[in-house]
Amino acid sequence: MKKTCAWSSYTPESIEELNRLCDKYKAFLDKGKTERECVRYAVELAEAQGFSNLQDYINSGNRPPAGARLYAVGMKKMLVLFILGSRPVSEGMNILGAHIDSPRLDVKQNPLYEAEDMAYLDTHYYGGIKKYQWVATPMAIHGVIARKDGSIIDVTIGENDEDPVFCFTDLLIHLAQAQLKKPGATVVEGENLDLLIGNMPIDKSELEEDEKTTVKANILAILKDKYGIEEDDFLSAELEIVPAGKARDCGLDKSMIMAYGQDDRVCAYPSLQAILDVEDVTRTACCLLVDKEEIGSVGATGMQSRFFENIVAELVALTEGESDLKTRRALQNSRMLSSDVSAAYDPLYSDVFEKRSAALMSKGISFNKFTGSRGKSGSNDANAEYVGRLRKVMDEADVKFQITELGKVDAGGGGTIAYIMGNYGMEVIDSGVAVLNMHAPYEISSKADIYEAYKGYKAFLINM
Repeated sequence: MKKTCAWSSYTPESIEELNRLCDKYKAFLDKGKTERECVRYAVELAEAQGFSNLQDYINSGNRPPAGARLYAVGMKKMLVLFILGSRPVSEGMNILGAHIDSPRLDVKQNPLYEAEDMAYLDTHYYGGIKKYQWVATPMAIHGVIARKDGSIIDVTIGENDEDPVFCFTDLLIHLAQAQLKKPGATVVEGENLDLLIGNMPIDKSELEEDEKTTVKANILAILKDKYGIEEDDFLSAELEIVPAGKARDCGLDKSMIMAYGQDDRVCAYPSLQAILDVEDVTRTACCLLVDKEEIGSVGATGMQSRFFENIVAELVALTEGESDLKTRRALQNSRMLSSDVSAAYDPLYSDVFEKRSAALMSKGISFNKFTGSRGKSGSNDANAEYVGRLRKVMDEADVKFQITELGKVDAGGGGTIAYIMGNYGMEVIDSGVAVLNMHAPYEISSKADIYEAYKGYKAFLINM
């Protein structure tokens, strides 16, 4: 089946709309380099579009009417938005689900040390990365520090022009003969991914008599002066090391976007924008943005937590009366797009792709009937009937789409949150945007695919 290039069908008006959407997407990427930042900015956008906190209804016991626009936040790292439909929630929802965590390096809890007059932060990488890709490039620090008094300090260093940046150092080519003989997985070891953050010793007048690590002492003095934190405050900090700099247009034709964190914010943002732009719906519309997908969707802020189920139970209780059975019906009767990136076909590495089934750049939103690895291990496999209905909705909305899979059968694979939601018995399929350089510090997507994803997600919320 021939896949048509989305660009060839656009009018000047649609190009203008596409560019507006992608400019807002780049702003989302710049403001949301961590899951906390994504949630904070998404709530800001949602409230500006008339969404209110579900907790206010829970506290008051008032019943939200059809058309109510609601949101709920989980531990500042998960977000769910609803537009209540004219039909009961227990008859099912149309759900867009994406994750907002991305591969990165996390600062350890006892991280700061000095070696040969250089100060470092010890890190632990998060998610699947090629470690050698993360060295010798500017890095920024984003996150929070929680002090014992309960106060929270937001940290962002490395994004403004006047800020310093940081770096994971690499071995110079002149001395790298032995290093270059290693397999790619061990060219750079995880324990060598320590962030270089300083080289200047503290002023001798401020030096304690027994202080030997003078550069570390200077870093601590800067941290205390600028943020009011002590070394022990690292024990209760969440600091993420991410590539510094803004999302940029890519290509002389500016047809693509190159940025950190597009897995999976390239699906999260169109999902968010779709529900912000939807008006009245028949079936309750839902956008779900979650954490921890890159490490198995575990923990209190991952998809395997009970956050979403509990919020749906609260919504059912407010609108139909408290009922475990109706909550289960709401989940089972729902339909979902598990919106996650697909591997874009790369002609330079064509040996790992089966081209007929590969996700091609600018050919529209990708639907993966199944994911998993090799023998579909760990996969959600969507029902044919569901795929058929989905094709009809996309065609009627003039959405360019492609049915794809992640590489050759024996080449590898990947998982999403689809199988977790499938456990409720709801109909789920993986969908998303094709991305080059997935899990690298800078990933590339086509603006046309982002636009088609937005159109597809909006059509799904209204018509599925």
